[in-house]
Amino acid sequence: MAKVAYYPGCALEGSGGPYDRSTRALVKSLGLEMETLQDWNCCGAMEVKNIHPMLQTYMSARNMAIASEQMGYDTVMAPCNGCYMNLKMTEYELATSDEALKTVQDLAKKSDDPVYKGDVRTVHLLEWLMEDLGTEGIKQKISKSLNGIKIANYYGCMYTRPRQIYPEKDQGPGSESSYKPHFMDDLLAAAGAVNVDFPLKTACCGGAHTLSDADTSTQLVLNIIQAAEDAGAEVIATECPTCHSGLEMHQVRAETEFGIKTHVKILYFTQLLGLAMGLSARKLGVHENVSDSLDFLHAKGVV
Repeated sequence: MAKVAYYPGCALEGSGGPYDRSTRALVKSLGLEMETLQDWNCCGAMEVKNIHPMLQTYMSARNMAIASEQMGYDTVMAPCNGCYMNLKMTEYELATSDEALKTVQDLAKKSDDPVYKGDVRTVHLLEWLMEDLGTEGIKQKISKSLNGIKIANYYGCMYTRPRQIYPEKDQGPGSESSYKPHFMDDLLAAAGAVNVDFPLKTACCGGAHTLSDADTSTQLVLNIIQAAEDAGAEVIATECPTCHSGLEMHQVRAETEFGIKTHVKILYFTQLLGLAMGLSARKLGVHENVSDSLDFLHAKGVV
């Protein structure tokens, strides 16, 4: 099994803390190996490109260069969709533009940073688990089934878009699909969940608009939550800290501001897999979620 450089990104050290803790606990329990990226910096998130797109490219390239040139890794694992997309975008841009590559390398030399040479790839946590273990490997680790919990798997919009930066997707059997992603579905089904037919699994949650237009973000989240409930879901599983926070906060806001109450619980897929492996809810940070799911999980016999 490959050892990877773990790039948590800013969100997992803040509002997405439970995702970081559940990721670390899950990876250790699965017997996989990862090392936190040294001296990492923000990938540029969604804001930096508004200052200058090349600055965002450089910020992501610096992280990748640290992994390959200073730590000796050929793979960076990013659990955050925003980080994952920005690093993949950088891979694509620097592989297809000699001018961009020269600019990034010149900036690195001026900053006395490691120089990106194009010898590192980025994978999402979902991809790493499927690549190194797959569903059969996960099944062997399950000690406490999810007992048929009905789950709507929500991937968000950046896990599959823009499609050209994800050449490993849509390659037939065994690969992820950018049109109807299924890796999270596959892993949670292996842990005993029942996946519901959920039509908005890659719809935008409005995360980028939360501060500038909260009402629009709330409506976009309501679309997702209500579609999940209409499909029969008891839980929405997430794999992005921004999406997760948005769904939790706007579920509450929809009730307090607009009187629209929904009941579906929101959990990171890492928390659900960890529970199925017998890890404690506290170790997985379930108690830190805004979405209070502990009574539900107790009733289902999962904790």
